[in-house]
Amino acid sequence: MNANADPEELARFDALAQRWWDPQGEFAALHRLNPLRLRYVSERVPLKDVRVLDVGCGGGLLSEALAREGAQVTGIDLAPSVLKVARLHALEAGLSLDYREIAVEVLAQQSPGHYSVVTCMELLEHVPDPARLVASLAELVAPGGAVFVSTINRTFKAFALANVAAEYVLGWLPRGTHEYARFIRPSELAHMARDAGLEVEDVSGMAPELGARGFRLTRDPSVNYLAWLRRPA
Repeated sequence: MNANADPEELARFDALAQRWWDPQGEFAALHRLNPLRLRYVSERVPLKDVRVLDVGCGGGLLSEALAREGAQVTGIDLAPSVLKVARLHALEAGLSLDYREIAVEVLAQQSPGHYSVVTCMELLEHVPDPARLVASLAELVAPGGAVFVSTINRTFKAFALANVAAEYVLGWLPRGTHEYARFIRPSELAHMARDAGLEVEDVSGMAPELGARGFRLTRDPSVNYLAWLRRPA
């Protein structure tokens, strides 16, 4: 099965693997977003002793945070150097996580309905076929289970902030990280979710906290946003 991945995107992130856990480095924005992403998930579903799949786990920022909440976490990615960093960091932290280099479509065939919670953060806007990715997430989650995704809205405001400001002005992200045409409107995500058999429970925006280094939830999803999807029982 052909992986739903962009080789250039994988190579870009793989080349920066050693910088993944540097809170002041190229992935500083992910470090700032991670506490909010974890809170969004943990306030909506139980995590203790629950099987969780983190799709596009990268170096393990969210995977480790979920594991610290008591979840049984499997993280998958297609960038081998990034996974090596994730495994090493988990070992140093004394955390037990299962990191696997496998395409989400392949895992969906192998383990359909195996996970109570599936997370997929900051990945939809990086794959050639986001609808196919959402369909795989739906296959992997158990009936009654939850899928959490985060991505970027396709608006002028998002272009100005997520593309121009974050990459070229503030330097929060490596230049070329995002391509505006791949951003996804919440209505488009909702359509993908319904086609995959998922129900949309919530869509919330994420915005920088004034005077702080973190992010907060808002009712405005015009730039970055989180979505909570559920597979009917």
